Amino acid sequence: MTTQVLEARAGNITEEMQKVAEYEQLPVEFIQEGIAKGSIVIPINQNRKKYKKIRPCGIGAGLTVKINALYGTSSDRDSYEFEGIKLRAAEAAGCNSVMDLSTGGDIDAMRKFSLENANVAVGCVPLYQAGIESIEKNGNIVKMDPEDIFAIIEKQAADGMDFMAVHAALNMTVLDQLQKTGRVTDVVSRGGSFMTGWMLHNEKENPLYEQFDRVLEIMKKYDVVLSVGDAIRPGSLADSLDAAQIAGLIVAGELVKRAQEAGVQVMVEGPGHVPLHHVDTTILLQKRLCHNAPYYILGTLATDIAPGYDHLTAAIGGAYAGYVGADFLCYVTPAEHLGLPTDEDVKQGILAIKMAAHAVNIARKKTSSQAKDLAMAQARVALDFDKQLSFAIDPEKARAIKAKQPQQDGCAMCGTNCASDVAAKYFGIA
Repeated sequence: MTTQVLEARAGNITEEMQKVAEYEQLPVEFIQEGIAKGSIVIPINQNRKKYKKIRPCGIGAGLTVKINALYGTSSDRDSYEFEGIKLRAAEAAGCNSVMDLSTGGDIDAMRKFSLENANVAVGCVPLYQAGIESIEKNGNIVKMDPEDIFAIIEKQAADGMDFMAVHAALNMTVLDQLQKTGRVTDVVSRGGSFMTGWMLHNEKENPLYEQFDRVLEIMKKYDVVLSVGDAIRPGSLADSLDAAQIAGLIVAGELVKRAQEAGVQVMVEGPGHVPLHHVDTTILLQKRLCHNAPYYILGTLATDIAPGYDHLTAAIGGAYAGYVGADFLCYVTPAEHLGLPTDEDVKQGILAIKMAAHAVNIARKKTSSQAKDLAMAQARVALDFDKQLSFAIDPEKARAIKAKQPQQDGCAMCGTNCASDVAAKYFGIA
């Protein structure tokens, strides 16, 4: 079975490349070249079509910034119906993809539920299921059988997952550096902690790193986008750009090169918690070390002191990260660091990161984004509230706030003394 990369390198244009080009309003040759070089990916599994056809989503250099939402069952909450509500909330708010991070209930059934119901690309983390099944079978994660990990990767890929976070950029050298670094927050990645515990207990190399060619074979077989998991991402601003993070990024770069050479679509996961003055360096290092592969980041969070408002600090950091080169922004909800998110938390997380992505797209001179802001400005000058709602990122909230205001003609802020209205009379356009 061929891949988008191999088709692009052969000079062929696939249906997915054509649709991405149309959405991005770019020449299809630009998309083809980016995929061939590895700077653009299209997460759409060859087997996804057995569920439903979705619009292909392009991620990478020269494209609009994309946004991702997280959801999935846990041991405390394993209702498919509730996760379905969160999925619909994320899609309604404008996500380009979702990741099913299920760790509770019937994980296989939940994955199929995601694939059957999602209208966007769907990703997952195979190590989560492997770890949970090891706990159920062996009583703990450290007895996890590497063969079971690869079996789960194969199963999830065959089921139709469009992209997978695989924690392969973690080896004994990186762990040694982590132990020497003296972090405030050691390992905050769940997949990273599973594999760290396994490696230290068994005194063995990470099988996902050691047998990386097997990972590539599976990704290539189904044309799954490999997302190189950030196993030791910094969990606080104090740990940003420490030696352990850089060591992991160097390994990620080596794996990206091998993936690209093998004809596998690949992107790289990043932090996390990054102070604004580290963002430029973080993006520059990733692009340089990882051969310009698309960068998928969580936020980034610009401060650690905003529990309940982490969706906002993530939008602040995400806007800057996107401006300097990040390609794919993962939302953070208000429940981050506090508990499991509700459907309303999901909505607020998506809207916040969507605003960040939109701001970046304007800075990147994407005409569709610029046109929306121009149309909104013109609607405000015309005092056309209905038209303003049609361009609003959250029309429901705008309408609700407007309904609470005293009924009046003219500008909602200024009343009869609207600055635009007064100026218009003197410019002869009132």
